[in-house]
Amino acid sequence: MPAGPAERPAEGLIDLHTHSTVSDGTQSPRELVRAGVEAGLAVMAITDHDSTAGWAEAFDTARGTGLTVLPGMELSTQLDYASVHVLGYLIDPENPALLAEAEHTREERLHRAESMVARIAKDYDLNWDDVLAQTAPGATVGRPHIADALVAKGFVPDRSAAFGSILHWRGGYYRPHRAPEPTVGIRLIAEAGGVPVIAHPGARGPEQLFAGDRVRALVDAGLMGVEVNHRDNPPEARELWTRRAAEYDLVITGSSDYHGAGKPNVLGENSTAPEQYARIIELGTGSEPFVG
Repeated sequence: MPAGPAERPAEGLIDLHTHSTVSDGTQSPRELVRAGVEAGLAVMAITDHDSTAGWAEAFDTARGTGLTVLPGMELSTQLDYASVHVLGYLIDPENPALLAEAEHTREERLHRAESMVARIAKDYDLNWDDVLAQTAPGATVGRPHIADALVAKGFVPDRSAAFGSILHWRGGYYRPHRAPEPTVGIRLIAEAGGVPVIAHPGARGPEQLFAGDRVRALVDAGLMGVEVNHRDNPPEARELWTRRAAEYDLVITGSSDYHGAGKPNVLGENSTAPEQYARIIELGTGSEPFVG
C-alpha cells in the first residue's frame, strides 16, 4: 500500500489510538482523519479492532493535509477470561498469520454478538436487525453495536450506560469470545514487522492481569511498548507502568482511544512524546506512516 516517507512529525499532538466505523467507531476513516486535522493533530494512528480495512481511505483523505497517519490495528487477545488489547503499529497488512488470526477473531466476535443478542431479546425488545442497523457495511458486529441498538431503542441513554449495565459481564447476558493469549498476539504483530504495544493496561487496576512474571513473559514474546497515558489508567497505574517501561526499555505512548460519538474520549486528550514516536518508526518494518 503506498505511503509517504517516514519523516519526523511537525509540532503538534501525536494521538496513537483511534477507531473508525471499520470496527466500533462512529466515523468513517475519512471522517476520522478530517476530525484529526480539525483537532490539530500532527500524527494520528488508525487502530481498528482486528482490521486494517480503513487504512487506504484514511491515507487518501490525509493527502495534502499535513497530517501523518500511522497505520495500525488493535488486536484482541485474552488472558484469564479478560480481554487484553494489543496495539500493533506499522504491521505488514498482508502478513498471512496475522491476517488469519484477525479474521478468526472477527468471526468469534460476530458469533458472540449473535449469542448475546439472543439472550438480551428474552428480556428486551431487541433483535439482530436492530443491531445491524447500527453497523457500517463491512464492519464486524460487536458489543458497541449492540450498545448503539440499545440506545436507539431507548433502553439506555448512551454506550457507557449500556456497558455499565446490560452489556456488563455481570449483567447476565455477557458471553466471552475466543482470542489468542497476549504473548501469541504480540509475537504475531512482531513477526509481521509491527510494534506491539499493550493498550490501557491499568484499566482493570494497576496490577490485576499483569502481576509477577507476566510482564517479563510479554517482553520475552516481543512486547515493545505500553500505553501509559490513557484516561482508563488511574494515576497509580501510570506510575507503575512508567517504572516498568524504564525497567524493560519499552516505548511509552499516550492516546485518546477515540471512538467518535461512541465514547466521551476526545482526540488529543493524551498524546505521545515525539521521541517515543520516533522509536516506533525505528522499530516498525512492516509498513510506513503516510505523510499527508
